[in-house]
Amino acid sequence: MARLLLLTNSSGASADVMPALGLLQHDVKILPIEASVLVEPPVVDCLLIDARRDLPAAKSFTKLITSTGVDVPIMVVTTEGGLSAINADWGIDDVILDTAGPAEVDARIRIVIGQSAIAQLASNPSSGEIRSGEVIIDESSYTAKIKGRVLDLTFKEFELLKYLAQHPGRVFTRSQLLQEIWGYDYFGGTRTVDVHIRRLRSKLGPEFEAIIGTVRNVGYRFSAQNNQTTADIN
Repeated sequence: MARLLLLTNSSGASADVMPALGLLQHDVKILPIEASVLVEPPVVDCLLIDARRDLPAAKSFTKLITSTGVDVPIMVVTTEGGLSAINADWGIDDVILDTAGPAEVDARIRIVIGQSAIAQLASNPSSGEIRSGEVIIDESSYTAKIKGRVLDLTFKEFELLKYLAQHPGRVFTRSQLLQEIWGYDYFGGTRTVDVHIRRLRSKLGPEFEAIIGTVRNVGYRFSAQNNQTTADIN
């Protein structure tokens, strides 16, 4: 689940700007397209700018954002008629139609966020290392260690551990984890998450399996303190 900031002068919910957003489980914060927003912007993974009705104003605002050194990807939401006015001068990472379906919107968001992470890693290799308690995750080499011991993880197990470790203490439902790790268009059930959590705990070993805690009837969370009791999965 990505943290999104939707900048729009349209009143109403995010679904009014892009209906597909209302069908996805991303955390969407809505603010007006005003320079004051950039003074203390919220921490987000991606910016979406509503350019459906006022292309010149939207272009000016994207240039203002890039001049402030904001280091999150920028996506512009527009109509099919507005596509011809958007070019490289906007300084954005992607453009998407307001009528795009949820699968396309979700994929584009994941891609721009991933590309941004890769670019940051290339400019600062140490930024690809996630440390949380005894866990060290190296995104560049796809390796994870706990107390110096290398974990033999599959790709999905690695992605699951990495995602949880990036959000310590935060509780995720099985559906949220399924969407983030397996993708919006995955047709398997949420029990897939339970199976991978069980395998991941097994590889963490008895001493550290409790860092992935179960919140009964809700989902899972990562605890760097390793002091939680793992509940049974219902």
